[in-house]
Amino acid sequence: MTTASVTGTDIRVRGAVIRQLDWDPEVDAGAIGVSAGDGVVTLTGFVDSYAEKLAAERVAKLVRGVRGVANDITVRQMVDRTDADIAHDAIVCLKTRPDLADVVQVAVHRGHITLTGTVEWLLQKEAATHAVRHIRGLLGVFNHITVKPRAAQRDVQRRIVAALHHSADVDARQIKVTVRDDAVTLTGTVGTWMQREAAERAAGNAPGIARVDNEIVVEPAEPHEVEPIDEMC
Repeated sequence: MTTASVTGTDIRVRGAVIRQLDWDPEVDAGAIGVSAGDGVVTLTGFVDSYAEKLAAERVAKLVRGVRGVANDITVRQMVDRTDADIAHDAIVCLKTRPDLADVVQVAVHRGHITLTGTVEWLLQKEAATHAVRHIRGLLGVFNHITVKPRAAQRDVQRRIVAALHHSADVDARQIKVTVRDDAVTLTGTVGTWMQREAAERAAGNAPGIARVDNEIVVEPAEPHEVEPIDEMC
């Protein structure tokens, strides 16, 4: 049996994630445990909402040196809410999006929402999760919405490449875009996990795209620590 060693880089990444969590107002950093190994950060602990669980993951991905995040945080049921209550709130939330209200269905089991239905844009599928994530008592979301574009669009690859070049968060020179039918495959390298996700969003927002296969590899430079700014009395 082998024992994994903790490197100096792992220690720096862990410390940077802890500080980033502590600075974020959406997260109770004291309730979250952080470990790091080979660029993969594991989050554990308990939070009071599903939105806070997602926020902790978002914060961890902001840190340079993070190549992946295992989000093992547990959402505590802090309010006495039934599945019917959660389902009702989900339907109300989806009604704020006219493009989703009539095409997305909701099922709730033990505090977890399952979304189904058919939409024309990948960004609509993502928007459905965002619409319901702040519901009180929600423990998790399973998004099984199907994307079926109206028709294939011309010059989709060119549009995606242009969108990547226009994105301030992505170095498009390091990314290759391949389009086949309604699916796009991204390959190449980026410096941070957030750049990887930004590239995926840019590709998913293209017309006629139903699926993004993100094969981009995160190859971060050596993480550097930022000293906190002294507070003035």
